[in-house]
Amino acid sequence: MIYKVSYVVVGGEHPGAIANVEEPPEIGDTVTLGKQTFQIVDVVELMPPRGGFAFLHATCQLIPPTSYEE
Repeated sequence: MIYKVSYVVVGGEHPGAIANVEEPPEIGDTVTLGKQTFQIVDVVELMPPRGGFAFLHATCQLIPPTSYEE
């Protein structure tokens, strides 16, 4: 199954993204969008799966870089 995921960032500091992934995102997972890393805080199924595709919405928040990553 392919998961079409709409990533939305809390606070609007990042435009988010839409991506096809092979594993569904789960709360607590991390995802890299561009050069920034985010933690997923909520996942919602947008519609029932069809034709080998599932449609999900993942809300995420920025994980601040540590001093050695800057």
